[in-house]
Amino acid sequence: MPRWEEGSETRMKQAAMELFEEQGFEATSAVQIAERARVTTRTFFRYFPDKEEILFADADHLNEVLVGELLQTPDLTQPLQAVIRTLTGYDWEALGSRETLHRRSRMIAANPRLLERDLIKQHQMADGFRRALCERGIDPDVAELAAGTGSQIFRTAYRKWLEGQDDTDLTTITGTVLSLLTTIVPSARPPRRRTPATRHP
Repeated sequence: MPRWEEGSETRMKQAAMELFEEQGFEATSAVQIAERARVTTRTFFRYFPDKEEILFADADHLNEVLVGELLQTPDLTQPLQAVIRTLTGYDWEALGSRETLHRRSRMIAANPRLLERDLIKQHQMADGFRRALCERGIDPDVAELAAGTGSQIFRTAYRKWLEGQDDTDLTTITGTVLSLLTTIVPSARPPRRRTPATRHP
């Protein structure tokens, strides 16, 4: 069987997705992925530490790019909006077609081990945003809230975008999700402290 290095990473990603869908994630091995991609198993492990990482191969680079974008944002007077703009401004389809991204999302959601790794990656990105905001002089508490809330709002919008059957763009969907905050937190006032009931003898 001929083997070649050029385009190995792309071929392995494609082969992995094909095998995951054909026979399931758990039933697929690194050896099978390498064989389908026409590379050696050694080549596979030069690119990926395990088969799970194929689904997260772009995560570290993506994190670096997005945090860098937030650091360069000229206006941070509204840090929550800045985080959301950074996320919605990225060309997500550069990572794959909308259908491919949707299939990946469904696969992750169906596997507890993959879902755990995905949540870790999401937390790392939100923490990167928090550190970027702090570096730009935003109050640490505000930075933490903006990074976490903005990331969660975008994740909800991203999921709806992937599942959508129309051509509504991600920015519009994100704006709709953001508007839901007014129904959850109509004002930013702290909750009142409950007065203990008076006991009668």
